[in-house]
Amino acid sequence: MGLTSGLFLACVVLCTALAFASTVWLWPRLARRGWGAVLGRVGLLALVQVLFFSSVALTANRSFLLYDSWADLAGTKRQEVAAPGGAAVRVLGRQTPDVPGGGSPRTAGVVEKITLHGERSRAAADAYVYLPPEYFHKGNEQRRFPAAVVLTGYPGMAENLLKKLRYPRSAWTLAREKKMQPMILVMMRPAISGANTQCIDVPGGPQSEAFFGADVTKAMAGTYRVGGSPRGWGIIGDSTGGYCALKMALQHPETYAAGVGLSADYKPEIDGQSGDLFQGNKEEEKRSDLLWHLDNRPQGPTSFLVTSSLQGEPNYKATQQFIKKVKDPARVSSITLDHGGHSFNTWNREIPPALEWLSGRLGAE
Repeated sequence: MGLTSGLFLACVVLCTALAFASTVWLWPRLARRGWGAVLGRVGLLALVQVLFFSSVALTANRSFLLYDSWADLAGTKRQEVAAPGGAAVRVLGRQTPDVPGGGSPRTAGVVEKITLHGERSRAAADAYVYLPPEYFHKGNEQRRFPAAVVLTGYPGMAENLLKKLRYPRSAWTLAREKKMQPMILVMMRPAISGANTQCIDVPGGPQSEAFFGADVTKAMAGTYRVGGSPRGWGIIGDSTGGYCALKMALQHPETYAAGVGLSADYKPEIDGQSGDLFQGNKEEEKRSDLLWHLDNRPQGPTSFLVTSSLQGEPNYKATQQFIKKVKDPARVSSITLDHGGHSFNTWNREIPPALEWLSGRLGAE
């Protein structure tokens, strides 16, 4: 059974209850002295605790959509490989966005689940594409729309962007209120393999920078009516996804005109979930530090939006450094909350103004 299966969770909860009941029932028999009784008591207590904490962990994973499979949890999920000559985008299914009233594509828009194949990276990854209602309006058959890549944190499943952060609902509402133009959203994880590659081309491994820096926009342009120039594309993400968004906008102005980092990191985290991302390449390691990059490499005509909180977030100091280091022709804006945290609650407060800001800097051609 799958890691996120409701049936699997129910089985683990049932086993926990049975193990607890068995412990209560057998405890009088195991209360006597002797190694056998002691080992029996220890074994039953250990079993109940393991099952209980497994139930809690599985419930949390289903609630926060952190890992989508056992391989993802173990960090052994294989990178999908794009087949040469295959379709750049394969549509796997359609659903109605979570917007007031729902309805037809002309009133609610559409969310398509796709597999996106990268030409340069030779990688493939799943994504959700939000197409706004205007995409289906009569007379708009040739109209192109600005688009944004939307990234989760790590770990995290792309479904978070639909269910927890509600990007399509925010975009739909803001467009209806005339606060932003209709936009296409490409929602996905910031990793194209089980490891936390953080939008870095790993020597001999996943080519995440090539995927997000070039492949995503090219594949989308071959399938959907999106803008064909950098001005037609933005990128936004939270946490690790925010780092990726800022990195792509900073290092690939030929692809993105604007990048938004919500509670972003400013350099990659090297740990057991990432593995050795640079394999001794010190220049690439320095380049991946965004504050170093701002000081030592040319800055393109890119717009940035960064967010933090005066209390509750560890990135406040680094965010202020990032703001100070951005120079012409680049531009930077910021959102600073009085109180916040590294959480969905904070990001849900920041997403509507961030989308409005992003929309104001994009335009399809």
